[in-house]
Amino acid sequence: MSIKKTSNIRDDFSKSSIDFKLITKSPFKLFENWFEMALKSDKENAISFVLSTISKENKPSSRVVYLREFDDEGFIFYTNYDSDKAKDIKYNNFVSANFFWQKLEKQVRISGIVRKITPQKSDMYFNGRPRNSQLGAWASNQSSVINIDEDFTSKINDLDNKYTKSQVPRPKNWGGYQIIPDRIEFWQGRPSRLHDRLLYLLNDNIWTTQRLSP
Repeated sequence: MSIKKTSNIRDDFSKSSIDFKLITKSPFKLFENWFEMALKSDKENAISFVLSTISKENKPSSRVVYLREFDDEGFIFYTNYDSDKAKDIKYNNFVSANFFWQKLEKQVRISGIVRKITPQKSDMYFNGRPRNSQLGAWASNQSSVINIDEDFTSKINDLDNKYTKSQVPRPKNWGGYQIIPDRIEFWQGRPSRLHDRLLYLLNDNIWTTQRLSP
């Protein structure tokens, strides 16, 4: 394979800036403002973020997941509790999350601990999922090794027949996690790579702010 270079691909960020004189006391309020802008500019990608965890071998691992809910406590996503990410979280419940909204030239970096949400809350979300997604949660042992020619069609059909006359129940090993942050950085691309960076830190249940050098 020949060397592939990307040094000729460049962008000079110039769409917006952070007004450091008008900083919200709560990072969740600022996140809500930016998130609403992201939904308007690129709805399909607004909810996507990179979740990074650490395995018991102390190796980092990252994957894209979907944000399904947030409030002034944290950010919720859903997964199989037997997946690799869940195993990582069981070993080390400190994680990081990264939202990158390219069309807005905005980035949000989040660090904190993760905890499972209540089974009742997971049930409510699961019951609102499309039926095929509900069946898929039963059919797949997420992250396990399978045959290269594995076909899930028969499994889905069997499950569909099994629950023809009833609601598909949530698997006990499937549910939500909430990221409870203690650090949130808001990054706004600026010309000449002199980006605006605003950091919120949680100390004794009080959020403080710092401006970081680009």
